[in-house]
Amino acid sequence: MYKTTIVRYSESFKMELVREYENSGLTKSAIKRKYGIKGGATLNNWLLKYGSRSSENKIIRVESKKERDRLKELEAENKRLKEVLADQTVKVITQESFLEVFAQEQGLTVDELKKKLGGKLSK
Repeated sequence: MYKTTIVRYSESFKMELVREYENSGLTKSAIKRKYGIKGGATLNNWLLKYGSRSSENKIIRVESKKERDRLKELEAENKRLKEVLADQTVKVITQESFLEVFAQEQGLTVDELKKKLGGKLSK
């Protein structure tokens, strides 16, 4: 039977390693090797818990004024198109409802009414 060794690190040890990582310029792998830390996510977890914001990976988006303006234009256009689509959807639903009611009043099905009216329903 195998015995497993569980290693527990003190809070001060964890904070010291995080401080060393942030200040020394060593890689995470180098720190883990230096101190014999075997866990894959161990140092990452310590960095999240004890590290300053500077140690986290950040995504910085650099964009020009032209790009920002274009993005605003596209967002405005997208909003307008959504409004037009909503209006058209309401219009189609209204027309279909009207057609159903009219067909029912004429004693016909919608398909029969369409055949009877032929191409007159195009708008």
